[in-house]
Amino acid sequence: MNLSAYPNLLLQQTGKVLTVTINRPDKMNAINQETEQSLARLFFDVSTDKDVHVVILTGAGKAFSAGGDFHLLQHLVEHPEEFSEGLQQTKQMLFAMLDCPKVVIARVNGDAIGLGGTLALLSDIVVAAEHARIGDPHVKVGFTAGDGGAIIWPQLVGFARAKRYLLTGELITAPEAERMGLIAHCVPAHALDRTVQDLADGFANGPIKAVQWTKVAINIQLKQLAHSMLDASVAYENLSNYTRDHAEAVRAFLEKRKPVFRGE
Repeated sequence: MNLSAYPNLLLQQTGKVLTVTINRPDKMNAINQETEQSLARLFFDVSTDKDVHVVILTGAGKAFSAGGDFHLLQHLVEHPEEFSEGLQQTKQMLFAMLDCPKVVIARVNGDAIGLGGTLALLSDIVVAAEHARIGDPHVKVGFTAGDGGAIIWPQLVGFARAKRYLLTGELITAPEAERMGLIAHCVPAHALDRTVQDLADGFANGPIKAVQWTKVAINIQLKQLAHSMLDASVAYENLSNYTRDHAEAVRAFLEKRKPVFRGE
């Protein structure tokens, strides 16, 4: 792998462990189309790289991947055909991640929100600093939670909790996320790196074929769900980009006021 060939990602390999850092700290590492393309190619490429056994996925700066670029959202309201094209890239990225047999550890150093939260939750093991928050607030900006949240949340915490958080857009603190089983580990910020590195080293030096094949077996059901749900989910998200409520939410954010939704 060419470690410098993935725009918006910083890659560093130590032994059999590849650390992938989403590098858009000025945008809280929001996942734009270029980043989606890079992640899709990365997970495809790393799948066949015999020198990589473990991927650590994290974010630069204070966030794992949080928030959205509302200037971009305004552009997509005005040019909805670009939004539709972007959702196809989102699908490619998510399927590449699910297909990758290598162990993926999400090092959640800060907020993991929206599609960033989905990326974390689709990882094999999530280790979050206790100050981090996780959530999928699509509905708060008039969007359908269509880019993976409706798939993974019910599998982790059941339908009752998944509906509560996806239908309200409420964020969850890392300690609460660990308590309810949404993530595997919540640790103090000072212990994050050590915890992640110990896990990565354990996998890298273990019976990696058995580990990888076990992951593949576990992911069969998730991949079946993704194939059965994702087309419809992203189609509904695409439709929501045309609604007046979404346009109002974007305008309200840019104008620094509360949105007034009318159900349109």
